[in-house]
Amino acid sequence: MIVTVKNSGPKNYVIKIISIVALVTMFTAYYFHMSDEFSSNEVSLEKISKQNIEEMKKEESKRVEKLIFKEVETAVDLVGQEYIQDVKIVKNKILLVCDTSANLDALKVRYGTLALIKNDLNNVKIAIDIKYIIESKYNEN
Repeated sequence: MIVTVKNSGPKNYVIKIISIVALVTMFTAYYFHMSDEFSSNEVSLEKISKQNIEEMKKEESKRVEKLIFKEVETAVDLVGQEYIQDVKIVKNKILLVCDTSANLDALKVRYGTLALIKNDLNNVKIAIDIKYIIESKYNEN
């Protein structure tokens, strides 16, 4: 048999009020603790994400640079390295300066209208637009 004793009176009300105040205090303390923890996690995640973005940008720039170098090597191989006088990269163009005796048919077939050719008395200047070529190869990989 279980016997319970009920306490009634002002002492019981004081205990109830104190327990409710303690409960509300605990919940508010827990709320502020979790908000501080969440904000500190958010700040650390922002730092990590900024570092990751910088690393990804570096990797992408290296990747684009490799694609450009491969494209320059391909263009030089198509013309023939012995005929090349100078190679420059300016903005979105590869500028090749070659001898007038160079055979440009392979270059014309590969690049088509993306290669602009200017014949001078001393040399041939070729400007290859690499913007679309790099975009297609970058999206391919």
